[in-house]
Amino acid sequence: MDVSLNKFISDSGFCSRRDADRYIEECRVTINGKDAHKGNRVKEGDVVLVDGEPLPKKKAAIYLMLNKPKGITCTTDQNEKTNIVDFINHTQRIFPIGRLDKLSEGLIFLTNDGDIVNKILRSGNGHEKEYVVTVDKPMNAAFIKQMREGVRIPGAKTKPCFVKKETDTRFKIILKQGLNRQIRRMCEALGYKVTSLKRIRIMNITLAGLPPGKWRYFTPAELESIQELLKDSRSTADGEGMGE
Repeated sequence: MDVSLNKFISDSGFCSRRDADRYIEECRVTINGKDAHKGNRVKEGDVVLVDGEPLPKKKAAIYLMLNKPKGITCTTDQNEKTNIVDFINHTQRIFPIGRLDKLSEGLIFLTNDGDIVNKILRSGNGHEKEYVVTVDKPMNAAFIKQMREGVRIPGAKTKPCFVKKETDTRFKIILKQGLNRQIRRMCEALGYKVTSLKRIRIMNITLAGLPPGKWRYFTPAELESIQELLKDSRSTADGEGMGE
């Protein structure tokens, strides 16, 4: 065995690889009693501790989906009273794949499988996320055109995407990107404010039949289809995730 430290931690089901990096940066991880650093490798027989405790024995993989209501925060930090982990109250340690803003709602996956997290999050793999968005005033043709072609926001220009106007103030958008608060920032850059944002689909999984605030496990067929879509995906992170 010779694997990167963040992968070793995430493979245990303790947290995602991204969160593992955060633990390492915060000097909360040791290898054989010495402070760990990003880029460290773990070999057979090494003892890895997080906050002085051994990692859990790897448990059976869990995959579930939640129709997140407004007001729930996509964090595993239990100091945050509205954290998504306490909201679901699962018996096993799980973490969200990507994020939805506290004021946003809709579909989000949770799991204890760190490898699938990175394959879904990596924007280079091109996995679709579909949203229904309402803004604070009637949209004009220029707004729809710019949203489709890409919007310059601080630090980036968004990639071209599918956008369909549904009413004067509501549109659907399909992203393959995952910049933080992407849709809200795109709208703000064009002079609009998002009043409602709901994710209705991730890849081939939709919210159909899942009421707000409820969660369920993936069916075997859903999990098989997800694994098929991910079979050629890389799990190396590239700086973008499944934000909104």
